[in-house]
Amino acid sequence: MSRLPAGNRPLIAIPARFSATTSALRYAAEVNARALVEAVWRAGGEPATIHPHAPGGTADPAEVAARLARFDGLLLPGGGDLAPHRYGAADAHETVYDVDDEQDAFDLELARRALASDLPLLAVCRGLQVVNTALGGTLHQDMGGPDREHRHLRHPVSLTPGSAVARATGADKTEASCYHHQHVERPGEGLHITARAADGTVEALELPARDALLLAVQWHPEDTAHENPAQQRLFDALVAASGS
Repeated sequence: MSRLPAGNRPLIAIPARFSATTSALRYAAEVNARALVEAVWRAGGEPATIHPHAPGGTADPAEVAARLARFDGLLLPGGGDLAPHRYGAADAHETVYDVDDEQDAFDLELARRALASDLPLLAVCRGLQVVNTALGGTLHQDMGGPDREHRHLRHPVSLTPGSAVARATGADKTEASCYHHQHVERPGEGLHITARAADGTVEALELPARDALLLAVQWHPEDTAHENPAQQRLFDALVAASGS
């Protein structure tokens, strides 16, 4: 685990998630999960929440690129569903929830700019779906009912030996903490599937042709990173790549 001096911590951008209410702040807020932020801090990074700015559901590529230029790495966190039209679906399934056009546009442009600039990138849950969509992939809008949902669930995931996610975690199998009802249908351009659940659900994607780090996992490593070294190592890998 990285133990850099406080002043030398790599700066990790994390886009905020919109929240309708928060008890401490009284009104609508922009937030990130404390467990996610703490995992970055434990790894030796300086987590920095950034404001999603995409008026009317359109993000300015030049503005997003300029904002990202000051950061050493990017973490795309979990959140609500992507609007199905973002990956070419004509209709939205009844289970799609918490769609926000500004959030979608900003996240997708962040992914595109990070990929174009070889910025180290860790993508978690919705973040994986954002990366897949940004590269032209598609999603299943629903897992297929309550008995197939990966919500409030820990289950084993098999990792491809030698893959970036296997090297980062130091394992070929790991226990994943999941909370999602959508998953990858078709991987985006250049993406390889490097982890699956027992039911076949895609659990990790990588871009072998990319020089910079890209780790995209469908589960939530921050849920158990404080007690599971394999999960913490995903954040360690992001910070290490961001500081090199």
